[in-house]
Amino acid sequence: MANYIIIGGDGREYGPVSGEQLRQWIADGRAHASTQVRTEGATGWQPLSAVPELAAGLKSAPPPPLSPAAVTTTTIAPKITSALAVTSLVLGILGMFSCGITALAGLICGIVAVVKVKNSGGRLGGGGLALAGTIVSGIFLLMIPVLAAMMLPALAAAKQKAEAINCVNNEKELALAIRIYSGNNNDKFPPAATWCDAIGGSPRFFKCPAADSDRRCDYAFNAKLDGMDASKVNPQTVMIFESDGGWNANGGFELMIGKPRHARIFVVALADGSVRQVRETQLNTLRWNP
Repeated sequence: MANYIIIGGDGREYGPVSGEQLRQWIADGRAHASTQVRTEGATGWQPLSAVPELAAGLKSAPPPPLSPAAVTTTTIAPKITSALAVTSLVLGILGMFSCGITALAGLICGIVAVVKVKNSGGRLGGGGLALAGTIVSGIFLLMIPVLAAMMLPALAAAKQKAEAINCVNNEKELALAIRIYSGNNNDKFPPAATWCDAIGGSPRFFKCPAADSDRRCDYAFNAKLDGMDASKVNPQTVMIFESDGGWNANGGFELMIGKPRHARIFVVALADGSVRQVRETQLNTLRWNP
């Protein structure tokens, strides 16, 4: 059977109560024909006289206001969704795009929101959102070490590639400086013993970005090109190569660094001014004699 909610003479809602209880109120003079009533779960109000089940027992005299103690009242106020719960879920989802950075804030907001909703006595809603935000944020926080482990090798490789490119550019600048020197000195290569001083140029071009040292120069000059006529040198002859010899270092293969600075790549500049990136297995193909 249906339960009903009425508006008493004091303007407050009472119920839900059964039809039998409501007929007793009518008999006691606590409700009358114009008393507004609605079925539990419905939204529209109507007078008691319009409800066939109740109309038969109506009295003409208006009832006094119902006392709050006369019945057990149920006032249902709309719940307010916790803003922290919504914030937690949003921050947790954003953790997907921020590598988990926002997930920490989302986890904190979610935990606080869960506690507040639980202690609100039903005034706050959004407990499910808060729980979801907490879980999502926690998952992304747990994924941070995994993402870091996946990204670190890629970042290291990218750094090495960038350093190799800088090293190539440095040797191109040094090779160009040597070619300019030759053009100004009867097409002769600079003296090997003072090649750094002879060509000059910006100090940064003498420093390999991957070399961990305080040397002024991280490259060496092929001593066999000392003062030679550039036109008589095979263009594929090594001219500049990576070395730990320091300023004005010169020599041959024995002076080349033993371990590559750029993963497995060695950078060398040839007599024609071109620069090559050579793998360790290709070192024996380099030409050292003019």
